[in-house]
Amino acid sequence: MTITQLMTKQLVKLHLEGTTKDEIMEEMIRLIDEAGGLNDREKYKQALYDRERGGSTGIGFGIAIPHGKSGAVKHPCLAFGVKQEGVDWDSLDGEKVKLIFMIAVPEQYAGNEHLKILQLLARKLVDDSFREQLLTIRKEEDVLQLFDTFQA
Repeated sequence: MTITQLMTKQLVKLHLEGTTKDEIMEEMIRLIDEAGGLNDREKYKQALYDRERGGSTGIGFGIAIPHGKSGAVKHPCLAFGVKQEGVDWDSLDGEKVKLIFMIAVPEQYAGNEHLKILQLLARKLVDDSFREQLLTIRKEEDVLQLFDTFQA
């Protein structure tokens, strides 16, 4: 499995409009829903917020990885959005979040699939230059190409 098997151009938004964590979450849920990844938008949203109540998904370095496991998800997918101004996400390091990755995983694949996706992301996101490139990309298809070609 690769990131680009989970993320399509339709799941990338380089200029998120929301100004709060909740608005950004709603915007990204809409991306996944409109891309055909959900059976039930509200059930998936509930799974995301249930997970968020267990601890912030703002992991530091300007990154948040909200994720939800639910029967409302049709197939594993990954949405990506950029908020250049940053948004407060109660991150572990107190910094505003600019790079948001939303993971949607069907309940039946919850344990294994979810961890694989996090592992794939982590390998690349620990690299400063990779994060910088994500912040300067201008076209959605370039995000997919970067994930395909960047060796971490």
